[in-house]
Amino acid sequence: MQFIDLKSQYAALKDKIDKNIHNVLDHGQYVMGPEVYELEQKLAEYTNAKHCISCSSGSDALIMALMAHGIGEGDVVVTTPFTFIATAEAIKLVGAKPLFVDIDIDTFNLSPRLLEETLEAIASNQVTIHSNICNDIKDIKAIMTVDLFGLPADAAAINKIANKYGLIVIEDAAQAFGGSVDGAMASNLADIGCTSFFPAKPLGCYGDGGAIFTNSDEIAAILTSIRVHGQGLHKYENIRIGLTGRLDTIQAAVLLPKLEVLDTEIKLRQKVAELYTSKLSKIAGITTPSTPNGYTSAWAQYTLMAKDDEHRTQIMEHLKNNDVPTAIYYPIPLHEQKVFSSLEYAPYAFEVTSNVAKRVFSLPMHPYLQAEDIDKICKLIETM
Repeated sequence: MQFIDLKSQYAALKDKIDKNIHNVLDHGQYVMGPEVYELEQKLAEYTNAKHCISCSSGSDALIMALMAHGIGEGDVVVTTPFTFIATAEAIKLVGAKPLFVDIDIDTFNLSPRLLEETLEAIASNQVTIHSNICNDIKDIKAIMTVDLFGLPADAAAINKIANKYGLIVIEDAAQAFGGSVDGAMASNLADIGCTSFFPAKPLGCYGDGGAIFTNSDEIAAILTSIRVHGQGLHKYENIRIGLTGRLDTIQAAVLLPKLEVLDTEIKLRQKVAELYTSKLSKIAGITTPSTPNGYTSAWAQYTLMAKDDEHRTQIMEHLKNNDVPTAIYYPIPLHEQKVFSSLEYAPYAFEVTSNVAKRVFSLPMHPYLQAEDIDKICKLIETM
């Protein structure tokens, strides 16, 4: 049994993917070839964003988004401590500081209530757990949300809070491309959206890749420049510091046919999630994922919560012994990581995050997971 089954997807799309790759080999435009521009247009149409700027990875997408908004040394960006390191790493790499705010236990996403409480406390000069990082609201420039496990964050509430304090909202939609809120697509729920095309993502290529979405002509132009070493009017005019941030043409060629079937695959992922939940929701000690009304998850992962870490270990070992793969996203919260020790957060500064990190585990999730496999997994958990 595969945790993520890319082989079945390739088998279904083999003819189109192979043809596209051979087209690139034939025309030889391996860097910024026509497939890249075709993909950007189709991604923009899919998300209803005015601009899509493809790039070399989801991490570079976040870095470029921060750079495009002039965020750097001395600035502070609010984000969640319960995510992959790339989110906060991007903030540090541009010279800014991440300021963590705890999550909502039902969605695993940044809590709007705690976000507002944190900003209000800093604005009123109260001593908080963040005082070592930020004690002046003017230092905070942006909020970086994360659409964890495929479920978009509460964009409406977070955007409203951001507007109150004049902050940019950057959506890290690396796990949620194809998800939506009331019909509005993930990656286009904030001022700027970033996604990843890492192979395991709902829309993944066969290497690294990413994209950035914006409705601002000015920001799009800056991103296009940053993507190629801060290029100006021509190759040897450089008007800002930039990156080697281009998406390979072959990866664009792989993504084009995958994008065509993404909506179908999201529906199949939804059916897998519904089957899991129907079978697991009544098992004592197991908490199944929560999807608010109006939200569509891309179901990058199907993540359960056990009673505690001992219960989780028992379940995972039982599944492993029966050839069922599992994974933990994420066992060490960012504020507890050694790399962020300079922020001087106490280990349990974020109670919900630390609690969840000891309890969550993810089951196999992909569009090609068969009902009999789901039934096997659920019976193994039920009969423990």
